[in-house]
Amino acid sequence: MRGEPSCPKCGRRVRAPGLFADSWQCEVHGTVYPLQPVVPPSVEALTVVVNRAQVPVWMPWPLPVGWLFTGVACAGDDRSGGRATAVACTGPGPLGGPGELLLIAEELGVGLGARYAGLPGPDPGEGMQVDRAPNVKVMAAGRPTPLWHVGGAPEDRAVFAGEARGLWLWAIAWPEQTGMLMYDELILTDLRDAGAELELVPCGALSPRLIA
Repeated sequence: MRGEPSCPKCGRRVRAPGLFADSWQCEVHGTVYPLQPVVPPSVEALTVVVNRAQVPVWMPWPLPVGWLFTGVACAGDDRSGGRATAVACTGPGPLGGPGELLLIAEELGVGLGARYAGLPGPDPGEGMQVDRAPNVKVMAAGRPTPLWHVGGAPEDRAVFAGEARGLWLWAIAWPEQTGMLMYDELILTDLRDAGAELELVPCGALSPRLIA
């Protein structure tokens, strides 16, 4: 399952820092925080990302009934720390059938959320109309957090975005109907604050959304 770091914006291979550049480089996007290879979900893999992260590691907690943690991704390196994180969860959809939810926290311009959302990015852009009332509100680290529907994404998913702890928060759901979960007063926990509760996270099979 292990591979090489890639560009968080496009998935291309990136060039490691060296003689001519002191940062990771994508041939298309220039300087980037490298997306680290995704490994099968486990408490150990989650703990590694949590300890490295400079941004929140969001997860619905408690998880909705029947839902499992199905993978985590991180953009950054040992020097920069994690500047973007993505947590995948999978379970029964509100209207039946399987559903998937991806929660991304990232600094401005990293581009990981837009990539998973199927948008040109690197940020929500004009598809997020903040001059209108938010479409949903979640509780993120104990604070009411508005999220707006982001237009322009492929029709197979629902995309929401907003700001939490001064950083982008993306919520992307497959299929589109699974986005109804966001209207159920979802409670998000920053796993950096979870402590020993990390040991209680139930793990499932790796979500293909993380490696698509």
